[in-house]
Parts: sequence; C-alpha cells; structure tokens
Amino acid sequence: MADKQNSAISTNGTFGPFLFARGSDDKTARLAALVVTQEGDDPAEFRIMDKDIVTPAKLATRFGRDYWRYDFELPVASDARYSFDTETYHVNTDMTHDLRIGFVSCNGQEDGDLDRPLADRNALWIDLGHEHEKRPFSLLLHGGDQIYADGVWECHPDIVAWQKMQKRQKLATDFTPDMHDGVLKFYLEHYLEIYGQPQISHMLARVPSLMMWDDHDIFDGWGSHKKWFHDSMVAKGIFDCAREAFCLMQLCTAPDDLAGKIIDRSGESLGWRTDFPEFSVIAPDLRSERTPHAIMGEHGWRDMIATLDTVPEHNRILLMSSVPVIGPRLSLVEAILHLMPSAQKYEDDLRDQWQSRWHRKEWCRLLETLEEVANDRNHDITLLSGEIHVATRGTFETGGKIIHQLVASGISHTAPPVAFARALGLLAWIGDNPLPGRPTKLKPLPGRFGTYCAARNYLTLDREDENWRANWHLENIGWTPDLKI
Repeated sequence: MADKQNSAISTNGTFGPFLFARGSDDKTARLAALVVTQEGDDPAEFRIMDKDIVTPAKLATRFGRDYWRYDFELPVASDARYSFDTETYHVNTDMTHDLRIGFVSCNGQEDGDLDRPLADRNALWIDLGHEHEKRPFSLLLHGGDQIYADGVWECHPDIVAWQKMQKRQKLATDFTPDMHDGVLKFYLEHYLEIYGQPQISHMLARVPSLMMWDDHDIFDGWGSHKKWFHDSMVAKGIFDCAREAFCLMQLCTAPDDLAGKIIDRSGESLGWRTDFPEFSVIAPDLRSERTPHAIMGEHGWRDMIATLDTVPEHNRILLMSSVPVIGPRLSLVEAILHLMPSAQKYEDDLRDQWQSRWHRKEWCRLLETLEEVANDRNHDITLLSGEIHVATRGTFETGGKIIHQLVASGISHTAPPVAFARALGLLAWIGDNPLPGRPTKLKPLPGRFGTYCAARNYLTLDREDENWRANWHLENIGWTPDLKI
C-alpha cells in the first residue's frame, strides 16, 4: 500500500484520472473523469468494467495542455472499476445501504505550501488512503480552499506592479491579454501541482469527488475587500481566470458549457446539487456573487431556495457551506478592530463569516430557510464546513429538530496556535443567538474539552442502516468517539 501511494499517478506529461461524482441511484453511478495531457497527444485507453471503451470530450486546450473529460456510468457495486492506460481503479459505487463519506478542506497554506516535504504536507492524505483501504469511501467532499492560490499576486510582473499602485492608478489599469495568460496559466499549473502529488492523486482517482471553492481558490478574502478593489478591471480579470480554472479542475466542465448539476444556467452562481440514494449534497456558491455586504447574490439565493424545495422526499441534506453557518460572536471583535486602525487589515477575514455584523440579516435568512426545510419539509440537515483551520461542531435547535454543523479544517494547512483556539472558544462561550428561541451553540468535539481543536484534521460520515454518525481524525491525537447526527 505504501509503495503504491507514493508512486506518481502522472506519467509522460499526463495528469489524472481525477474522478468526479455526478449522482447515482440504486442501479447506476454516473461519473466523470478528468485527464490532462500534453497538447496534441491522444489520451490513453479508458475502459469500464474491463469491457466498454469510453471516448473523451476535449474541454479545453490551454498553454500546451489538453483537458479531457470522460463521461461514463458504472454499475452500483462495491467492486466497480475502470481502467486508464495500464492501471485499473476500483470504485465503491454502492450507496444504497451502508456507506462512508470523507470530508476535507483547506488543502494548502498561504506561505511555503509547496516547500514542505510531501510526507509532512500530505500526512493526513496518506492516512485517508489507509482508511480507504480498510473501508472504502464512496464519496469525497471538498469544502473549499482546494488550492491556496495567493501566489497569483507574484505570477506576472504587471500584476506585481499593480499591487504597488495608488488607488486611482489601479482603477485606471486594464487587465491585459498578457496578464490574463500569466494568471490563468498560474492557476491551472497550481492545480496540477497539487492534484499531481501522489498522496492526493491516489485518492482522487479512486473516490469520486464533489467540490466547492472558497476564497483561497481565488485569493485570500475574495469578495470581502473594499468594493472599489473588486470593481477594478485587474481584480475582475483575476477572478475570471480563477473561475475558468475552477470549472475545469473542480467541476470538470468547460466554463462556457456548465455541467448539468450547476443550478444557475447563466453561470453567475456556480452552486450545485447532486442526488444519491436517500441523501442529497448541496453546495451554494459563496464566492461568485460575494460583496462586502452580501455573501450570496440574487442568483445564489434564488437557486439555493429552489433546489432545497425540490430535494427528493425523505432525503437527508448534506449542505456544504464553505464558511461555517454556526460560529462565534464576531461583532465584538469587529467593534474592537474598528477602533484600531492598525488592525483593520484583518477586517476582510471577519467579513468572510456569516456571523459578521455586515451579514447578520443574511445569516438570519439562511437559518430561517434551513429551519423551514427541516420542519415544514421534514428533511434531516447536516451542515459541513471548513475554512477556519480548526475542528469544531455546533447545533441549531429548531422546532424539536437539531441541525448539526460539522467543521473539519484543514487537511494540510498547519494548525494555528492553541492560544488562537482558546480565544475563539471564549467568543463561543459568550454566545450568539440571532433567532429568538432557536439557539445556535458551539460545542466541543466528542471526547474533547475545548470548543475548538487546533490540529490538522479530516471528517468521516458513516451511514449504517438509517443511522448516521460523524468522526473526526485529529493529527497526533486520533479518532474522536462517534457523534450521532
């Protein structure tokens, strides 16, 4: 197992296959696989169940590489398989009874991410691979910051120069074709650098993924900076490049021909829903329409409410919110920072959160929407989030139902100091209940004492019969006891 995990999955300039879920029923699992080759090279043979050959569609050609998508179906079985080139990949497609799901987020860090030895950077990916060998995952959910693309500001001399300009100059500067090519190439190459790491590519080839982006997939704090900044042509151009790379590398679709699971056909918002036997995964897009005063825009809200209304009856909803829906009271921190000009550089980090004073009405709207779906439509809801680089959990108690919030972050981002986790815990102790009589509470992980655990981590969800449970794997600590959800 160790030798196989540490052998590169990309050879001769080819990256992949990277496997993506498209939904399933009790007979068929719908999948897509992304393969990236050198421009002009024909990809190797792709075959399902040792029989049918699948012909790929070319999604794009960019900077000397071709991006191919294989759309295919596998039978629902614990030993389904496909082959690419000379290797066969086994996929556990059976989600009709007992199943196991993995959840990861924050796969990188702001500085020196690729300078770390892979055995250290990807220690939890290695552990995740061992877990897959013990009991296979049927699905891998990626909750945001699949890459840390903050290095985009250093990818081209004109981008570096723009950073040093005054506000008026910045607003007057065009996003040139040369800038565009430098930025888009940076994003696409960075994805391949991350996905191509053997400990990661091992899992991406064997477990179907569902992904939703967050700010570091664009750059730190996208949407929460000053409005003039986001209105500049350069910032908009960088976002457009990040969006194209996100579509190719996280959604496995061409940016101008979105996959069917994207709810908003205009592409203004890239939220999606994917259905499986007895559960649905929903991921609203919290970045495409974000502004300093709104987390989701018109398209995102319209489509999230519409898709919640049409979830199949009795399906459990796994809702991925890249930033936690249940969190500490941040208004006190924001008030303090407002009085400290030297600390206001952190304001965008706080504005990223649902609990920011700038988003309080929108936060209440989200909680009320979830409350209605849980009670009036009788759906069990579990919230999955990352972003904050610690592990924690919370509950939203409404109408006799409990909506659980599970936070796992990050799988490779270094853990913050213990003092940081304790400071967050103090804010959690103060509490924040935006809806009278329906409390939101942050709680320690099972078997732990502090509200936040400062250790790298990932989360697993298990369904046995009709019962669901959650467990966190904490680096250098181990597994938490079962949490029934």
